[in-house]
Amino acid sequence: MDGTLIDSRLPVERHWRRWASSRGLDADAILRVAHGRRTTETVAEFLPASEIASAVAELDALELSDSAGTTAIPGAHTLLASLPAHAWAIVTSAGRELAGMRLAAAGVAPPRTMITSEEVTRGKPDPEGFLLAARLLGVEAAKCVVFEDAPPGIAAGMAAGARVVALPTTQPRERLAGATVIIEDYRALRITPDGAGWQIEIP
Repeated sequence: MDGTLIDSRLPVERHWRRWASSRGLDADAILRVAHGRRTTETVAEFLPASEIASAVAELDALELSDSAGTTAIPGAHTLLASLPAHAWAIVTSAGRELAGMRLAAAGVAPPRTMITSEEVTRGKPDPEGFLLAARLLGVEAAKCVVFEDAPPGIAAGMAAGARVVALPTTQPRERLAGATVIIEDYRALRITPDGAGWQIEIP
């Protein structure tokens, strides 16, 4: 979702920087590893275990306070309009309430299948979320295409056995090297039905 369907960098970085400042932590160091992961796993890298729960609660409250500056990735609306509702899912490290708020801010309708942080026991780079989404969609993960923007998500998609298309929205291209292919956005991408599924054409 974040960095793939919607661009939420402005609120994400605003909230993380505000929180880091309140804790006396290096915001740049946090942001280098925060994208694409559940909040609890990022926080665990910077605080002792006894402080994780309260810190996650603080960050959740900050993130739910506003989504100003959230927009759709160029071409995302056209991409989704070309797919039937049963053919795609969101697998996000955000919580369900936050995911709904950000999607609404970007004008993206939520899909029938949405896996959020509450639905998994292990966040990205573990493939649990993608495997669950594929199962709910009724297809093998190996027949899915995952769109991702950060190394944890790329690793999760590859571990699930899917093909991974990366977008350099939150990370430089050199950090996306594990993906099958990298695209700038969706404007040049074409999806057409081919009988058994959909053909994705990437110039």
